[in-house]
Formats: sequence, C-alpha cells, structure tokens
Amino acid sequence: MAEQQEQQQNVEAPAAETAPQPVRAKATLPEGVQFIWGTGRRKTAIARVRIRPGNGKISINDREMDQYFNHLKDQRSASAPLDAIQLRGSWDVWVNVQGGGPTGQADAVKLGLARALTRAIPEVERDLRDRGFLTRDARQVERKKYGQSGARRRFQFSKR
Repeated sequence: MAEQQEQQQNVEAPAAETAPQPVRAKATLPEGVQFIWGTGRRKTAIARVRIRPGNGKISINDREMDQYFNHLKDQRSASAPLDAIQLRGSWDVWVNVQGGGPTGQADAVKLGLARALTRAIPEVERDLRDRGFLTRDARQVERKKYGQSGARRRFQFSKR
C-alpha cells in the first residue's frame, strides 16, 4: 500500500520547467516626483496618462475603465502594457482622453501608458518595445476628394 502511494506521488509530480520571470522592483518614484506622464495618440484621439505607485486603479476621464470602455476588447487594449510586464496591481493610472472613437482612444491610452511606464521603469522598455506597445500607429483617415463620393469611391457612372 505504501509503495503504491509513493509511485502515485512520483507520477503525479512531474518536473515542471518554467522560464524564470524577471524580478521587478517595487514601484517607486524619484524624490519630489508625484506622477509620471505619458502621451499617446491614435487616429484623432489624444490621451494624457499619469501614473503613480498604488493598487491598480485605472480612471479614464474621471470614470472607471469598465464604465468608460464598454467593450472588453477596448478594456484589454488600454491596460495591455501593465499586463505585459505583470504590474497590473502596482500602479494607479489616470487618463484624460479626447477625440476619435472608442478603439482609437483605447489605443491612444495604450501608447501613453507604455510611454509612462518606460519613464518610470527603464528596464521594461525592451519588453514593451518587443510587443509593439511603444510604436505609434500613424495611419489616418484618407481625405475625401472632389468629384468623388469618398476618399476612393467614385460617383456611379451612367452611360446614358
């Protein structure tokens, strides 16, 4: 009986090999600094992001993030830099965002948050850059041209 239990324990406990996670220091700010700022832009949206060590509260235009961004996709996009470096619960984030629509605003918040985090913790810049969080998406809406019904669409052609 004891031999069977020992065999079961040996079978149940395989050696799990995991990559060592980088050890992050506790979130601190330099002496005399209260906030760290980052600015993000996407399409016509502009986000001004302030971060400070705290307990993970994210406020966008004086509202909670889940109240401001209705879609889970936008909520995840806005907080992706914190999730990528596993510091979701150690920074408080305040955002003022204007212009554009919900997706553009979420991506602007993402870029501003990533920029603020790289100022606060310079050693995470490589991780954020490799995942594309520090790259500005410069795509804009193409303007409407005269003689056309849109940027590329022409008016309907009539032979007669």
